[in-house]
Amino acid sequence: MEKVVLVTGASAGIGKATALELIRAGHIVYGAARRVKKMDDIRDAGGDVLAMDARRLEDLERVIGDIVGQQGRIDVLINNAGTVLHGSAEDIPIDQARDQFEVNVFAPARLTQLALPYMREQGSGTIINISSIGGEIALPLGCWYYATKHALEAYSDSLRMEVEPFGIDVVIIQPGIVKTEFEDHTAQDLREISGTTAYRAMAEAMAKRAETQLGENTPASDPGVVATTIRQAIEAGKPETRYAVGYMADKLLELNRTLPDREFDKLLMNAAK
Repeated sequence: MEKVVLVTGASAGIGKATALELIRAGHIVYGAARRVKKMDDIRDAGGDVLAMDARRLEDLERVIGDIVGQQGRIDVLINNAGTVLHGSAEDIPIDQARDQFEVNVFAPARLTQLALPYMREQGSGTIINISSIGGEIALPLGCWYYATKHALEAYSDSLRMEVEPFGIDVVIIQPGIVKTEFEDHTAQDLREISGTTAYRAMAEAMAKRAETQLGENTPASDPGVVATTIRQAIEAGKPETRYAVGYMADKLLELNRTLPDREFDKLLMNAAK
């Protein structure tokens, strides 16, 4: 069945792969992002593209209004847009931490508020929130990113119970290690924020690791693997509440759930050296 879908953060990575996958599957797809020119391939494939800055509430309202105005409904909201910042908890300025929450938590929450009245009226809908294995685990020097993903998962769990009586599903996607441009600035962030502070040794070690192990030969999944999972969730009669997908996702989540905290900490710290 053809569905009207909004994919945020559709200019690259998982968002773009998902938009293209859903267009191929025959759905009506709107891709939204700041970098409109980066979505030409979505338009060429038969989708629609919308300019949207997740930090601007008026943009969020306009995007939902445009879709409903053109299609008369919205069936699927995929909250994928996000940002990441690396540095120690002590070093990252609080205004930058707030920005992480603005993009990664409050923008999805506002889009959800805007879409829900239409989904309730039609008695159906699916909200898919793109989290991460970082929605359950946390590595050093990324505290605010992991905090946003933990928050997004808790938000999603509560939301799921609230909207289930209206025929609306809430799904969490937990990608593992995936090849995207999301981590392109990891080394630069680490050095700029914590490279000259008390955390410089840890920051430099992780920066060097990012430079050497986030290249083309790094074991990682293609974004298309995540996109396929998202399509399957959308088209399922009753989707799972969580999908862990991509390289190391299941394994790392299982280790986190079974190992004592300090043992898991040691495992991550050794891997980060």
